Amino acid sequence: MLDQRPQGSATAAGLIIKIGVLAVVAALAVWAAMPLIAAEAWWGLALEAAVVAVVFYVYLQRRAIQLKYLVPGTLLLIAFQILPVVLTIGTSFSNYGDGHRVDKEQATEAIIAAGVQQTPGGATYLLAVGESAAGELTLLLTDEADGSTWAGTEEGLTELDGATVDATGRVTAAPDYTVWTLAELGERQGELTELAVPTGPESGIKVQGLSAFEGHSTRSYDEGCDCITDTATGTVWHADDETGSFLTEDGQAALVGWRVNIGADNYLAVLTDPDIRGPFLGIFAWNVMFAAGSVLLTFAIGLGTAMALNKPDMRGTKVYRTIMILPYAMPSFAMLLVWAQMFNRDFGLVNDLFNLNVNWYGGTWSARAMVLIANTWLGWPYMFLISLGALQALPSDSLEAARIDGATGVTAFRKITLPLLLIALTPLLISSFAFNFNNFNAIELLSGGHPFGAGDAVGGTDLLITYAFRQAFGSSSADYGFASAISVFIFLIVATISAVMFRFTRNQEDVYA
Repeated sequence: MLDQRPQGSATAAGLIIKIGVLAVVAALAVWAAMPLIAAEAWWGLALEAAVVAVVFYVYLQRRAIQLKYLVPGTLLLIAFQILPVVLTIGTSFSNYGDGHRVDKEQATEAIIAAGVQQTPGGATYLLAVGESAAGELTLLLTDEADGSTWAGTEEGLTELDGATVDATGRVTAAPDYTVWTLAELGERQGELTELAVPTGPESGIKVQGLSAFEGHSTRSYDEGCDCITDTATGTVWHADDETGSFLTEDGQAALVGWRVNIGADNYLAVLTDPDIRGPFLGIFAWNVMFAAGSVLLTFAIGLGTAMALNKPDMRGTKVYRTIMILPYAMPSFAMLLVWAQMFNRDFGLVNDLFNLNVNWYGGTWSARAMVLIANTWLGWPYMFLISLGALQALPSDSLEAARIDGATGVTAFRKITLPLLLIALTPLLISSFAFNFNNFNAIELLSGGHPFGAGDAVGGTDLLITYAFRQAFGSSSADYGFASAISVFIFLIVATISAVMFRFTRNQEDVYA
């Protein structure tokens, strides 16, 4: 009789592993559910529950073997590909950005809190800022009078136990909170201004630099007129639900607005606003030139070097190939910074080596030539590798037939070798085009989008991706909605060009099949 113990042991081990994995899934689900419940994100909680139910259903039965392999990949695809695209598209239809991050109630509280004036003898605090485990922004306050520590949220003040303070008394650490550094405090002032901490019906905490005080607000909200009135100045802001802002009669907006759906306004602005459409079309034209030029130059040089080294009887080919792939092996981040210094007008290697006096960053076309040269140096080793592999995989019978028919040299390359190479390499060339179309690093690290004209928000070497980044993060106020709309345009453009090129590839395959 055969010994069944090994099989039983394997089954028991598999069961233990399955129980352990499902226990981890359950623990992660509970951990992820806490902030969703705190934020009252019931749709997100329902979605999480559905995902966990599917995982448990699939892995707690002996059947559905295919699903056991399919479910992890599908969930990762949804989480890291589909969901970000859906969220980006959703954001593009909103006014989300600095000054429009919160809902209307929170915006109202923030505007009223901004009108807080310190009362004589009122409490003053040393300020630190932290985020709770649920991601809630919190003021971490130290009372200057008695040294007590407090946590201030939209719900009000609560005493903070177990806080660590520095020599001045400012909170540096607290249980369940991540405390901002001074640098973060300076960079994220926009988020801080939207936080209103009430201490009573008409009183609250006012942030002032690295300190705060408790006072009474001169502003009040009237639900009847849906407006906020400042009794100290007489200013009245009326709510405009279409733009998500409180506006005065002359159109001046209050400091904080709220997030609303503005429909296709961000997309229409790109198409109809001349101040946006003009730069957009110019950037798009250069974007296509940069991506196409990078692909053509890298492919031409890569294929040329591959053909030169694709000779079995050539000596030292391994050494040559090693040297040629060095740019590809170097970290592109570091190499781009090196190239940026090499093109320096005064002490750059390029001007010194060729005895030039070119201000590469000063002119639009010189800067564009600079980024193309550097990007070609970084990209052609990849084209060399794939071209060398494709050349070695070409059918020898087709090439031999061409030689018998008298096709040699340029004719054989143009009519036989290149078409056969393009059938194999076109998908890689398309992916290279898509990569260079969104090559943020090459522009940001080499030129930073320069040169900029007087008052221009768009640089001569800006791509759509760097333009969108500057709209979202680079100006004094971030506009995530508009940047998301630009990102959707980029996606549609790249998808359309890729679809056309793949169709061309299929036609080529039909011709040479």
